[in-house]
Formats: sequence, C-alpha cells, structure tokens
Amino acid sequence: MSLLVPLALASNNQHKVDELRDLLHGMPVQIFTRAEALGGYTLQVEEDGATLAANARKKGYALAAATGMLTLADDSGLEVDALDGRPGVYSSRFAHEHATDEENNQALLAALKTVAPAARSARFRCVLALFQPGRLDQPMIAEGTCEGSIATAPHGTCGFGYDPIFLLTGSEQKTMAELLPSEKNQLSHRANALRALVPTLREILASHFPTMAGTRA
Repeated sequence: MSLLVPLALASNNQHKVDELRDLLHGMPVQIFTRAEALGGYTLQVEEDGATLAANARKKGYALAAATGMLTLADDSGLEVDALDGRPGVYSSRFAHEHATDEENNQALLAALKTVAPAARSARFRCVLALFQPGRLDQPMIAEGTCEGSIATAPHGTCGFGYDPIFLLTGSEQKTMAELLPSEKNQLSHRANALRALVPTLREILASHFPTMAGTRA
C-alpha cells in the first residue's frame, strides 16, 4: 500500500472538492473534506474578508489549527468589469445570503440587462492558501484567473456556480458549463491557481515528508 500524506480541504462544497481531487491526481496525498478532517466536529468560519485571499487564509488557518493537518483552502469569485469587479467576494451570495446558483445567475443577468455584449468582460479568480502543520503563520498563496465574458442567457449543464453564463475567451462562444470536466480542468481559474502552487506543494512534501514525496497513489 502506498503511503499518502493527509491533505485537508477547507471546503464542504462537493463541486470544489471534486475539482481539486481531480487536479491533485497523482500527488502523494490523501484528500479529506473539511467534515472528514474534523471527524464529526463542526467548525464555523465566517467568510467576512474584504478579499478572496483574506477568506482563503481565514478558512485554511481555522481548519489547519483544528486538525494539525496539511491544509488547502480555496476562495473563488467572479469579477465583472461593468460592475466594478462585483460580485467578487460576494459571488456565492450575490442574489441574497443563501442564494442558489440559479438565483445568483439570474441576479447577475438582471444586473447586466442593459450592458452590451462587448462590455460584459469578466474573469473567474481563485486564491489558494496552503498551510503547513507548525507553520500556520506562513501560508503559501497562489492565484489563478480565467478570462471571459458574461452571456445573455445560460447555456450548458456541466459545472456549477456561474459556469452556465461565463463565456470563455477564445472558446468559440462556449460557456464553462458546456465543457467536459477534463476540459475545464485544463484552463479554469482553480486549475491555474493549483498549477502555480504545485511546485511549492512538492517542495513541502519533499522537505517535511521525505519518504513520501516521491510516492504516487
């Protein structure tokens, strides 16, 4: 049996967990969701940071401190230029505090109703924060973006969040929700952020877990 390093993900969003699990495939880590890492205990973290980075740091620190595990936190958002960067940190609650993905999509389309297609540029942004046991004051931060624009109506059934109304730059007017998961994981904001973080993760595994760093699942 291969030895794997426990890695806690500071998220219970199954869509994000699935994406990160796919993106981390081949790394010598055993992934735990927040609920699994806590073993039945609850951990409430208020995402009240002014930036995505602040929220990622806050979520990652709390889980790493509670579990003592290598921890990866994600905070992501959609930035629309015509709305001065909104919804940003409020992406998951743009329509209201407990909004569904569909409600957020409809609220955003309504906010852009009078904005011409050429002026609907936007981007997904993801910030990842990696916390090491015993070094919680020194998280490793990586950021990734994915450029595009906002469609005038939803298209596609894959993905989650704003994927059905996010048109990818250079994709022949396909939305993120019209891509297969394998395609999305090549170019998404989360993929780009993790790609930037992987060298650091490998260094951490090699320095702190030398017998495991070269192991493959």
